[in-house]
Amino acid sequence: MSRAGTAAGIIGVALLSGAGLQARSATIFSCTAGISSLNFGAYDPLSGNGNAATATVTVTCTATGTGSTTVTGTLTLSTGASGSYATRYMVSGANKLDYNIYATPAYSQVIGNGTGGTYAPSESGTVTAGQIYQVSLPLYGFAPASQNVAPGTYTDTIVATVSY
Repeated sequence: MSRAGTAAGIIGVALLSGAGLQARSATIFSCTAGISSLNFGAYDPLSGNGNAATATVTVTCTATGTGSTTVTGTLTLSTGASGSYATRYMVSGANKLDYNIYATPAYSQVIGNGTGGTYAPSESGTVTAGQIYQVSLPLYGFAPASQNVAPGTYTDTIVATVSY
């Protein structure tokens, strides 16, 4: 019997919750996921440097029964308030501060849902009964320099989903 599961959460709340069960042969596995917040710190619109931030998504799968099975998981991120992967933005009232979330520290591969040029990271591994399989994936956030923004606290909510 084979069923797909998902786990979803919000960047900024630091939790990617829940998981379903996957059954193959005599091995049953369940997965949970956690995510840390992207915190860009204080943004200086007069600085020639943008602000960088990092977060980590960690998926942990455990198996019971006998034998082993292969687990494949894919991470997708929502567009947030902007409604677009091209440029995400944080808001403070009516003000916006552009940023995005990338798969590499070179800020070249936007993480999204795998469409429109975005990347949806995927990982496979073997879960053996009685053991834990864990994968950690770094996320790299960047808010470009020289954005003329008003002082305030800027936030955005991104839903992270791990499908397996």
